Amino acid sequence: MCRLFVGASADLWESQTRSVRMDGMVTSVRLEKMFWTVLEEIAEKDDLNIPQLLHQLYNESIDEGHDLGNFTSFLRVCCLRYLNLQLQGFLSKEQGSNLKPEEILALEDEANRALESRKAAAPVVLPRKSQKYIL
Repeated sequence: MCRLFVGASADLWESQTRSVRMDGMVTSVRLEKMFWTVLEEIAEKDDLNIPQLLHQLYNESIDEGHDLGNFTSFLRVCCLRYLNLQLQGFLSKEQGSNLKPEEILALEDEANRALESRKAAAPVVLPRKSQKYIL
């Protein structure tokens, strides 16, 4: 499995810094190229450019009461959530073919509760002393 990651193009994790003006101030955001690619896809779906998307994410997060002490980490998580929501079938790659955000959040919450319920009901299997594990 590691070969899938190690064998990928090193360009994917090359860092790029972009300057963005938000609320009259210029800030720099440093992300790996792969994250910028995902952010571009997200922005395109909402008919925004990258600065507009970042500004909207920042402002809406502040409005929700989130502490964005590490905006770059927040953006990475946004990218991973976007891809994960696509994998789960909650988001489509096509523009305009998605559920409303409130519907997606409700479905995601329901799926997470079902997963936690299955985990709680699953029997715990302890390893036998004779089993060896290689880390």
